[in-house]
Amino acid sequence: MNGWHAFLGQLPFDWAQYAFMLNALLAVILVSPLFALLGCMVINNQMAFFSEAIGHAALTGIAIGVLAGLGNPLWSMIAVAILLAFAITLFRRYSAASADTIIGLVMSFAVALGVVLLSRGGGFAKYSRYLIGDILTITPNEIAGAAAMLAGVALLWMFFFNRFFLTFLNRPLAKSRGINVWFMEALFAAAVALVVTVSIPWIGLLVINSLLILPAAAARNLARNTAQYHASAVAISLVSGILGLIGSFYWNTASGATIVLFAMAFFAASLVLRRR
Repeated sequence: MNGWHAFLGQLPFDWAQYAFMLNALLAVILVSPLFALLGCMVINNQMAFFSEAIGHAALTGIAIGVLAGLGNPLWSMIAVAILLAFAITLFRRYSAASADTIIGLVMSFAVALGVVLLSRGGGFAKYSRYLIGDILTITPNEIAGAAAMLAGVALLWMFFFNRFFLTFLNRPLAKSRGINVWFMEALFAAAVALVVTVSIPWIGLLVINSLLILPAAAARNLARNTAQYHASAVAISLVSGILGLIGSFYWNTASGATIVLFAMAFFAASLVLRRR
């Protein structure tokens, strides 16, 4: 971290003189590729609604953490998110209802339960920071956690990418090749749940799904093959993250939401380029 601060501290920009901005920039560089890679697969599997549900279900995890007396409800948020991810996967397997119906039901229940528990005694307002998030408060330990998540997803892609891709592209074909499609779906759902939940305090649950979806959606409009798709998504996510972070510094706005606005601008530009 000292080397990172010493290197960027020499830049002739106002924002480069603040340690919290340099920490946030490093976090953006680590988290942006992470969201881009997951977002590509989320779109391929038509799971945008699923990631939205996991983000909103964080309210229940916060509530359980508060009731358990935890100083930091992150672990309860992770546990609830992964549990709900597995629940949705099981319901999709054994229920006759459509996937979006199941996800909607689980999300509605989780959000309602979280709001009820947090609103007891009028204490909901003090947890509103999770709605907006603040990447400027990220600590070196949390940056190390973000780096560990990126390494974990990279390993997941290294060993399971082809299985994930085939499972989400054609489930019967994947089954015929001996792939356990339910395990693949559950594994990917757990990875999305973990990354989304851990990132909520930095990005905010109101906009975190947009950060997951927009770079991948923009890249899908431009890419001609899978390699271009993932590379473009990573590039768009990185540029959006850096521009949004710096823009939020000068405009005095919420970092997560500002990053999403830049990602939306890239998506709009991708539509124009696609038509041409």
